[in-house]
Amino acid sequence: MMHHLNPSEHALAQAIIKFHQKLQIPQKEDLQSLTFSSHEPIYRITKAASWQLGFINQDAQCIALAWQQQCSSLEQFDPLTWPASPMLFGIHPNPSESFAPCPKNLGLYVVAPDASWVKKLAQAGLKTIQLRFKSNDKQQILEQVKTAIATGRAYDSQLFINDYWELAIEEAAYGVHLGQEDLDTADLSRIRAAGLRLGISTHGYAEMLRAHQYAPSYIALGAIFPTTLKQMQTAPQGLGRLTYYAKLLAQYPLVGIGGVDENTISQVLDTGVGSAALVRAVINSPDYTAAINKLQKHFK
Repeated sequence: MMHHLNPSEHALAQAIIKFHQKLQIPQKEDLQSLTFSSHEPIYRITKAASWQLGFINQDAQCIALAWQQQCSSLEQFDPLTWPASPMLFGIHPNPSESFAPCPKNLGLYVVAPDASWVKKLAQAGLKTIQLRFKSNDKQQILEQVKTAIATGRAYDSQLFINDYWELAIEEAAYGVHLGQEDLDTADLSRIRAAGLRLGISTHGYAEMLRAHQYAPSYIALGAIFPTTLKQMQTAPQGLGRLTYYAKLLAQYPLVGIGGVDENTISQVLDTGVGSAALVRAVINSPDYTAAINKLQKHFK
């Protein structure tokens, strides 16, 4: 297989795969989606190996280009050294136009389904909350967003509004959280000019590099573990990958998200992210205040 690599290239690709097994996840794409933009051997070897490790085509492309950079700076090819330096990926510190800052460690971050939950969480002492309210009723959305923002202000919470950035600007929210698809339609310069913080969801290298271009207030990395809450296009990334992602974006406040619970939160924080976002582990808990108190202990 390995997309027409010669025997020595194939052997090097296999060495990469063997040594970086902790990054392996099931491949969701078929072989036809693997494309090469260069005949350069290092690029081809590392892209094919990354794809075999389960990285989607666009992420494998980012890895292969970074590995090429690494080889030219080291003047040798080392299949054992996974590219991890931000510079190899074109990530430079302090982009010129950045969003308003938020704390480097956002701590326990709970995603609330509605404004009443925002209030319950704020009353329980939670500082970082996201309102992710889903509805087609514009009046209901307006009421939920207004109420949640007023609550966040009353309790001095860092409340991020998912999706509804225009309302968030109108109501002077603390911040906005956007998914990758929202970046195509949201007016980011308006959000920045209004002084709101911006969090962006990412699911792999290509999306992380895209998020970095906007210099947001924080970057969410996931999904780490399987989650039933959203239909994900990419497979869960796992802790091995999260460790590399956290190193790569260490200049940002980082939030690990996706299937995190009481049993896995300490492992997630060990990767270097300063925050973990949870939904079910708190919202579905028979005693949400006890769940929050237990989870908060991991951040002390």
